[in-house]
Amino acid sequence: MYVLKTCAACTMVLGLLFVTAFVLSDAATMKKQAYFNRTAYLPCHPTKAQNMSLSELVVFWQDQKKSVLYEHYFGREKLDSVNAKYLNRTSFDEENWTLGLHNVQIKDMGLYDCFIQKKTSKGSVILQQTVTELSVVANFSEPKIEVQYKDRNSGINLTCSSKQGFPKPTKMYVWIINSTNSSSEYSDDMLISQDNVTELFSVFINLSIPFPDGVWSVTAVCVLETESMTISSTPQNIVLPRSESNQDESKSWIAAVIIGLIFIFLLVCLMNRYKRKQEQPGIS
Repeated sequence: MYVLKTCAACTMVLGLLFVTAFVLSDAATMKKQAYFNRTAYLPCHPTKAQNMSLSELVVFWQDQKKSVLYEHYFGREKLDSVNAKYLNRTSFDEENWTLGLHNVQIKDMGLYDCFIQKKTSKGSVILQQTVTELSVVANFSEPKIEVQYKDRNSGINLTCSSKQGFPKPTKMYVWIINSTNSSSEYSDDMLISQDNVTELFSVFINLSIPFPDGVWSVTAVCVLETESMTISSTPQNIVLPRSESNQDESKSWIAAVIIGLIFIFLLVCLMNRYKRKQEQPGIS
């Protein structure tokens, strides 16, 4: 019983030493980024196998769940162990030892390992392991402004929205620029939704913005910020409609001016008539 325990302990220690030595021999994790629905490139650096032919080696990639993406078995593609979700989605560049993963989805993010194995008389030996951390991004659509309501007293009620992006945006706001070129920034809490299938995000904000005093039109620009970029909407001109009261005031002012002019005209006519009458000679 004592001997069994001692052997088990020895085996555990040897195993830990082997794992430690293996991990220490690996290169640092590489970081790669791919665009949604495009191709990701997962490298496999054959540093310890650079003088060897692919026909002498077994090269394969697997994800963090140990599912095999692709296997190159002694110079030939082997599909027996490839997971169904990766079938017809990969291509191997033999010259650069790189695997292309096509039609990348958000769920493809994570760690990928490339192993290079060599068969010996004592079995398969792992010559090298390359670890790649894959991230996926999707560009949001150009932000879109929709004006719901505009009034001098109530202000401007508008929404700004953008769709189909990843990861989550960091900020969304609206610039209001008036005719004097002064500008103000307005923002609110972003309302974010995620598609259950694609896992892409859509975002919008709803704002109520006061209309600047003394101007009748402004330019609005919606801005969306992500970790890697800033996207702006097409500038939209918002013209404040003239209210009936303003129109009535304008009509009243015009009418007053016209009446005043008529009064002056009549007054001038009367004065001229009186002057001519005074200049006529009297009857002797």
